[in-house]
Amino acid sequence: MSENTELPTGSGPVVLHGVGVSPGRVIAPLVHMAPAVAEPPEGEPLTGDAEAAVDRLKSAALAVKAELTERAARARSESAAEVLKATALMAGDRALVKSAGKLVTGQRLSPERALWQAATAYADQMRAMGGYMAERAADIEDVRARIVAQLRGEDAPGVPQRREPFVLVAEDLAPADTAVLDPDVVLALVTESGGPQSHTAILARNLGLPAAVAVEGVLELDAGTAVFVDGAAGTVVASPGEREEAAVAAWRRASEQLAAFDGRGALADGTTVPLLANVGTGDDARAAAAAGAQGVGLLRTEFCFLNRDAEPTVAEQTEAYTEILTAFEGRKVVVRTLDAGADKPLPFLTDATEPNPALGVRGYRTDWTTPGVLARQLEAVAAAERSSGAEVWVMAPMIATVPEAVRFRELATAAGLRVCGVMVETPAAAVTAEQILERVHFVSLGTNDLTQYTMAADRMLGSLAELNSPWQPAVLRMVECVTRGAASAAQRQGAPKNVGVCGEAAADPALAVVLVGLGVDTLSMSARSLAAVAAVLARVDTAQARRLAALALDATSAREAKDAVRAQLPVLDELGL
Repeated sequence: MSENTELPTGSGPVVLHGVGVSPGRVIAPLVHMAPAVAEPPEGEPLTGDAEAAVDRLKSAALAVKAELTERAARARSESAAEVLKATALMAGDRALVKSAGKLVTGQRLSPERALWQAATAYADQMRAMGGYMAERAADIEDVRARIVAQLRGEDAPGVPQRREPFVLVAEDLAPADTAVLDPDVVLALVTESGGPQSHTAILARNLGLPAAVAVEGVLELDAGTAVFVDGAAGTVVASPGEREEAAVAAWRRASEQLAAFDGRGALADGTTVPLLANVGTGDDARAAAAAGAQGVGLLRTEFCFLNRDAEPTVAEQTEAYTEILTAFEGRKVVVRTLDAGADKPLPFLTDATEPNPALGVRGYRTDWTTPGVLARQLEAVAAAERSSGAEVWVMAPMIATVPEAVRFRELATAAGLRVCGVMVETPAAAVTAEQILERVHFVSLGTNDLTQYTMAADRMLGSLAELNSPWQPAVLRMVECVTRGAASAAQRQGAPKNVGVCGEAAADPALAVVLVGLGVDTLSMSARSLAAVAAVLARVDTAQARRLAALALDATSAREAKDAVRAQLPVLDELGL
């Protein structure tokens, strides 16, 4: 057991600590993920005809692609379906099968070994790139295992099929597994690796499943052991007792209070804090509107571009954006222009061979290398605004300098868009926020990237979860720098300068209080998080929010900041948050 494990003093329970990524408290038997597919022996020779073996390879890959595509059709959300479709495309990647086929015919390897070897080479290349691309390595390894299992006639790896509810424990989960989880059976997720911004964490939040990642020692617990999972605290307790049972009961009562958001985000003293939703598809937008979101703080437009070999036309984009904007007629929708690059490579726009894609040509920077794509997207956004009746605010991702902000404003204005802003994801944009906001109308803090760039910590790595926390005082000081810059720019120009947060930090109710205390105007999050954040904000006033923000700024670590603030917010325990 590691230092994150509390050993029992007598017959008491074993307590494991990790990083909480999705709130909730449950007790259920632990079930381990199905065993991984065994690696074919190195040099495993081909038996039989090489051409027939290559045909088997192609058939197995197509079968896996078909199975994943079918699972996409059964996914519970459009975002989950998109993840599965992307994984299915990997399974059908002709380059992968071609590389494996060459190993069959050239080195006389078995199709199982050839596929394993070819896929491993691809995964190693992705992992060596670091940053977002390293996350893709796990997806490729998942496809590798599925195709090898298909070749062997074995069951594919994945979530055990059970009728009785359980807590799923794994080293990590592939998106293909997470996307089709049944929340009525899988009550919580716990992984030993993975970071707070991994696919597993994000999809768990979207599903509303309690989840904890980076929980060292959890794989050592025996299958069938009853475990208590606190998805907010990141705690796992083996063989729980009366205290944990009481915590689960309290969570159930609190969940009833958090069943709905009334559409009014405000502090106890009446100060308004609009609560918006992050969306990426038409289904997301309609669900967010039904949940009471006061608008959209982040419309991810990548859905229109992914899994395509060519840029979508202006007409195609206009139709796609209009579908989403129509759900928020008369309300604000903040549209982020294409954030291609890093973990979202596009064959017609980005260079997949970049040595460090997280620091490469991504977001707004793609307009440097492929001018025209951004202008056409802005044309489509403007047309969708006219068709939908929504109030569109448009912003560019990955802005680092004032000239970039000015150039984006010029492009947006030329397209007929009236309100333009930028994402603050880089420390450079944070420290020059005042100058940037003298040229644009608003900024939105992407706390996921701002954290990893401020702390120089890959946000996908569980081993860096503590560094990669938005509770880091250095990150909070970046936020404060932005809000102070906005206040100065507003005073100088005599016009409001809105500062929003659309990163995952806004969905943490305790951190939401701190962000408001630092001067953030609006918060945007997944629709499932709206009610919890609203309930906590309604219990504090402006003065208290500012005191708690100062407390967090004065801390020396993320854990100290988080613990200090939570200790002053008893409503969190009351609501099981």
